[in-house]
Amino acid sequence: MAINQNKTISYQGEPGANSHLACLDFRPDWQPLACATFEGALEALKKGKADLAMIPVENSVAGRVADVHHLLPDSGLYIVGERFEPIHHQLLGVKGAQLSDLQSVSSHVMALGQCRNKIKQLGLLAHPEADTAGSARLVFEAGDKSRAAIASVLAAEIYGLDILAKDIEDAAHNTTRFLILSASPRKAKAGDGPVITTFVFRVRNVPAALYKTMGGFATNGVNMTKLESYQPEGSFNATMFYADIEGHPDDPMVRLAMEELTFFSSEVRVLGVYKAAKFRSELKKQESA
Repeated sequence: MAINQNKTISYQGEPGANSHLACLDFRPDWQPLACATFEGALEALKKGKADLAMIPVENSVAGRVADVHHLLPDSGLYIVGERFEPIHHQLLGVKGAQLSDLQSVSSHVMALGQCRNKIKQLGLLAHPEADTAGSARLVFEAGDKSRAAIASVLAAEIYGLDILAKDIEDAAHNTTRFLILSASPRKAKAGDGPVITTFVFRVRNVPAALYKTMGGFATNGVNMTKLESYQPEGSFNATMFYADIEGHPDDPMVRLAMEELTFFSSEVRVLGVYKAAKFRSELKKQESA
């Protein structure tokens, strides 16, 4: 497939990272743009160097991706979609290396956490690095048979490494959820299939404020799929909450729930209204089977 040179999607990591794979699966005809940091990937989008950004927010094994919840609310960007990417980790070594040669393994801290069992089984010393593909590059550059990296099949191809053990993730369901960001809003239409609304809010400093903000969602039958707290600006006095709900702000029940949320909150910001990924409905079918 020919690459569309006019369309670019930014991601955090080096070529071969799992975010790179997510970009290729999502827009195989677009040009992926590797960025050293999450801030860099978002900045590329804000400055017009990219048309979209692919940012991981959570993993089914390792949980929340650090920093992202702090960066998104103040980025000035909009969530326009989501993608659930199955993650398969490979144990990579230099050409000719054997499992018996290995003494250490490096990767992103999330990947190391997702492969604890295999690392323990092999008795390897784990070294966290900036990302998975970068770890593969470092192993290639070192040329040391005692060093391994946990990364993707694509990273093995890019850096010329051998796959010493395949699919070493601890859980078969290992999946990362990515958010697709745009510099301009692209709000999904109400009634056009399942929709996710993402927002952040700060509760008022009154007793049971969080309980009261949540009450509107319960009484109006709105399903909240995610609720996480974080401290903004290093403060211990004010807590921000990051939430996902099923439904569109124009839906009557969602509108009532959001009105009640606003009444008991000092700040509410909607970060995106976007179509739910098909993965959600497939997961519900599996759970109900």
